[in-house]
Amino acid sequence: MYYQVFGRAFIRGLLFLLFASVVHAATLPPGFTETSISGLSNPTAMELAPDGRIFVCEQGGALRVIKNGVLLSTPFLTVSVDPNGERGLLGIAFDPNFASNNFLYVYYTVASTPRHNRVSRFTANGDVVVPGSETIILELDNLSSATNHNGGAIHFGPDGKLYVAVGENATRTNAQTLSNMLGKMLRINSNGTIPTDNPFFNTATGNNRSIWAFGLRNPFTFAFQPGTGRMFINDVGEVTWEEINDGIAGSNYGWPDTEGVTTNPAFRSPLFVYGHGSSATTGCAIAGGAFYNPQTVQFPQNFVGKYFFADLCSGWIRMFDPATGTASGFATNISSPVDLKVGADGSLYYLARGSSAVFRVQFVEPMLISEAGSDSAIALDSVTFIRDPFPLTDLFNFSADKRTRLMLFGMNMQLMAGENSSAVTARAEDASLNVYPLTVEFVGQVPGFDWLTQINVRLPDNTPTGQTLFVSATLRGKTTNKVRVRVQ
Repeated sequence: MYYQVFGRAFIRGLLFLLFASVVHAATLPPGFTETSISGLSNPTAMELAPDGRIFVCEQGGALRVIKNGVLLSTPFLTVSVDPNGERGLLGIAFDPNFASNNFLYVYYTVASTPRHNRVSRFTANGDVVVPGSETIILELDNLSSATNHNGGAIHFGPDGKLYVAVGENATRTNAQTLSNMLGKMLRINSNGTIPTDNPFFNTATGNNRSIWAFGLRNPFTFAFQPGTGRMFINDVGEVTWEEINDGIAGSNYGWPDTEGVTTNPAFRSPLFVYGHGSSATTGCAIAGGAFYNPQTVQFPQNFVGKYFFADLCSGWIRMFDPATGTASGFATNISSPVDLKVGADGSLYYLARGSSAVFRVQFVEPMLISEAGSDSAIALDSVTFIRDPFPLTDLFNFSADKRTRLMLFGMNMQLMAGENSSAVTARAEDASLNVYPLTVEFVGQVPGFDWLTQINVRLPDNTPTGQTLFVSATLRGKTTNKVRVRVQ
């Protein structure tokens, strides 16, 4: 049996035609699409509420609500802040019992003198705050005249404690002392008291007993992995390296004595670093951070367990694999990403400060592809398969049984470890809705295009000729679109 084999030039041309008419704010891998909600003003952070709403912090002090895909005109709350430099409304977290107590927490820079950052609790009443419900949970150290390195991310850990990321306020020595809370990761109870099992509870004093880890420069974002509780801390570097650190109680991450990988046993070396620059793998300020371990897995299985992170300056999102310690690309052409979240539905959300918008990235269902302008191919009932309008001439003999075969190309149909061609089924339908099961002989990734899967199928002897068949494939319960094949 002879049939045509597509070369890489054909595939590149096909993909260009397939996606040239689709416009995205970001350049995403094939098979992914995004939608956006705009209208924000200088957004700094976001959090997904348990009921699906998205709460977005605006640097000027407004906490905005996105509900059912619409940005509500009335802010949830507005706090008086100092918005200069990197100050302002910088972080939000929902109480683990939000469904019953309606508590949420914010991190902001107070407008009064002396300037300092604060963590406060508020009570929600639907889409707005209960007036007068602010309860101050934690007052941080007074700030210098420097307006940068405030940190600001706050999240509840799996232990029910509130973790607070604080920058060193551009004073390097703050990071290495237990006499203030700057340049630290803090851990407090939801009411502002300090857990007695904090690592420095017996050595520090006052609110400094909240210190959980230190030696950080500006941990603007961090995240917990669902299921394992593992914490990754993103620490923004000075002139050379951006870091992803393993969040472990009592750790000293070395700033300012070291930046990037270190062999000094006094410091915990980062899990991953990338250098400063303006390329697809370099940047200037690590931001965001979200593990892909959602309740519903919507992306391909090879994304599960990966850690998304972004760079503010280079405008990309990449994926870190904790199992290998390596990173790979995901999205580019983003205007100043500052935060990342993974929703319960398996979507990835990113907050783009430069676009004043939240973007939702989703994965397209498995699909078979055909060149733009022609959704059909020709299958000859003798020995060849020809796809028009491309003049393919390289013929390869794969068997001698003279049976008609089709070579299909599927997007988002990757096999998992241990799976083979038996994981995929295929069928054809004629104009009378008669169904013809197709024998799947081979399934595998196309070299150089690991998101593109080659599927070779054999048509049965009773396949009708001189008419059109509609061919589809099914993988793990998900069926592709149908492509048109003319059998001659």
